[in-house]
Amino acid sequence: MFYEDDADLALIQSKKVAIVGYGSQGHAHALNLRDSGVDVTVGLRPGSPSWAKAEEQGLKVAAVTDAVRDADVIMILAPDQHQRAIWAEQIAPTIKDDAAIFFAHGFNIRFGYITPGSGHDVCMVAPKGPGHTVRREYEAGRGVPVIVAVEQDASGQAWDLALSYAKAIGGLRAGGIRTTFTEETETDLFGEQAVLCGGVSQLIQYGFEVLTEAGYQPEVAYFEVLHELKLIVDLINEGGLTKQRWSVSDTAEYGDYVSGPRVITPVVKENMKAVLSDIQSGAFARRFIADQDAGAPEFRALREAGENHPIEKIGPELRKLFAWRKPDEDFHEGSAAR
Repeated sequence: MFYEDDADLALIQSKKVAIVGYGSQGHAHALNLRDSGVDVTVGLRPGSPSWAKAEEQGLKVAAVTDAVRDADVIMILAPDQHQRAIWAEQIAPTIKDDAAIFFAHGFNIRFGYITPGSGHDVCMVAPKGPGHTVRREYEAGRGVPVIVAVEQDASGQAWDLALSYAKAIGGLRAGGIRTTFTEETETDLFGEQAVLCGGVSQLIQYGFEVLTEAGYQPEVAYFEVLHELKLIVDLINEGGLTKQRWSVSDTAEYGDYVSGPRVITPVVKENMKAVLSDIQSGAFARRFIADQDAGAPEFRALREAGENHPIEKIGPELRKLFAWRKPDEDFHEGSAAR
């Protein structure tokens, strides 16, 4: 583990940093770095809707080629599928020979879609939380834990630089965990696919289908298999599975023990191993990138199928009943607007 005393903030303060992208993570990194006394420029494509937003927040903004030309550190925070094109067309032709290249996810390095020259430090600083939380916690004097990795140490001080950057965005206030690009990428993809996104989404849909096919009201089924999930997840987040089991009724806890293994059988674990194998071999990455290069037909078809599931039709109406719910200005119910 690394903490603030393990890093020298002056190191990153002595560098010019380019943040490529101004989405969830991009805005948090750029603003936190600036507020930590770092010289930051946000690199965006001309015409990007984020350009005005970044300028309104007091940041310097330039085309990606101009932002990276004089930068000592370049943090690439564009979506995974776009990074290699941005790298090849806008960063690699103008980057300084000794500039350090940073990522918040190892996908493109791990699977070889970006291969920096031997003169570059290649580092990762990945906050374990969404960008808005990274920014909010920094402003509150706290931080979101980060994982830190060095893939290539050309300068001999890549670790010092990575830790200095992590300190500047507030991550070492909470703590930094040493990892590798391979470990971060493979575990991150596995967690998303097998548990956090894919596993949970499929479990919710199957639970809803079982109840409605048995004749129960879809509104009641929605509450039982989707709405209450947040209550359970919050308990797990606060104190692990033990606190969750301690907090629920004895009936629920007993059902957890005797019925959970009936639903999530050892076959599921074997299927998870197959998912991990596809990630480790690069099969998933190749499938994802090939689909994106073709215009994302599979991705779009799967998204449409998910949005047309019956649980997604009942959800928007029920969520209108929740007076405490804060709408997300970037998300519109019933649409795939991105």
